[in-house]
Amino acid sequence: MAELVFVGCYTGDAGNGTGITTFSRSASGSLTEVASLPLESPSWLVRHPSLPVLYAANELSTGRVTALSISPSGALSILGTAETGGAHPCHLAVTPDGRFLLCANYTGGSLAVFSLSPDGELLARTALVQHSGSGPVSDRQEAAHVHMAVPGDAMVSAVDLGTDEIRSYTLTPSGGLEPLAVSPLPPGTGPRQLVRRPGTDLAYVVGELAGTLLTLRETSPGAFSVVTSTASTFAEPSGPNLVAHLELTGSRLYVSNRGPDCVTEFALDEAAAVADQPCGAGPRHFALVDGTCYVAAQLEDAITAFTLTASGDAELRYYPTGSPTFVLPVSLP
Repeated sequence: MAELVFVGCYTGDAGNGTGITTFSRSASGSLTEVASLPLESPSWLVRHPSLPVLYAANELSTGRVTALSISPSGALSILGTAETGGAHPCHLAVTPDGRFLLCANYTGGSLAVFSLSPDGELLARTALVQHSGSGPVSDRQEAAHVHMAVPGDAMVSAVDLGTDEIRSYTLTPSGGLEPLAVSPLPPGTGPRQLVRRPGTDLAYVVGELAGTLLTLRETSPGAFSVVTSTASTFAEPSGPNLVAHLELTGSRLYVSNRGPDCVTEFALDEAAAVADQPCGAGPRHFALVDGTCYVAAQLEDAITAFTLTASGDAELRYYPTGSPTFVLPVSLP
């Protein structure tokens, strides 16, 4: 079985990356670069749930999404592209049944849906919903900024950093979006990402602008209320902390913090932070694989890696690559 890591990045005026870089991952967790595919600012990647297909958000002023085929050797080839209907798409998700691709247009402040063929190719944009509104942080919340699209059971929850809201929609069988619920969050939160805790009615949101981790309760499908709020890191604030990404694994939640430049571990059942792990400058997305955390340290121009420990003092390893934003581990037969 081939163990690969695909890395998305910023290119052109946004960064010094080249596209999607492919690394092989050894049994010890070390990375070796094996290929690179030129592509404009593929800042977020997602894999189809059952097919050897990737989708990349091209975070550009005229937003695009690119579908890519993964060969048995791990080589990537472009299947097609489509405009997202909004500027700077920053997040993608595929519905569990593989029928639709969801896209959050950040600057555009909109949520798009694309239908997918049985082979995973992009067919058509079936919906585009425009958000409106603002928040109290004038330089970041002057307008709607959709940052994440989270699929649920025949619905989508859109996290809007600009309006401090989670807006949920029913996803129709034809790929349409119908309003379902609007959940306000504390003003100035700047919500970036949402993850549900399986088997419970709880969910978690990271507030990019407030530097917080919110615990939410899903009171009805797509409707959320705030249970608690806590700082997203142990680090004493010496400047802005732009919280980036969260991952849930069992009873542990991990959050990347830009500014303190660390990944913070939370023990959910005790509702307490456990440790801060330094992870390189500008940590954005990260992935956990076999006890190792791989971090897209954008300002370090490297993927950094460390072994998860209880003390937060693991040795940091560096794998150079330009302006990384996303880390996607993939196992191939």
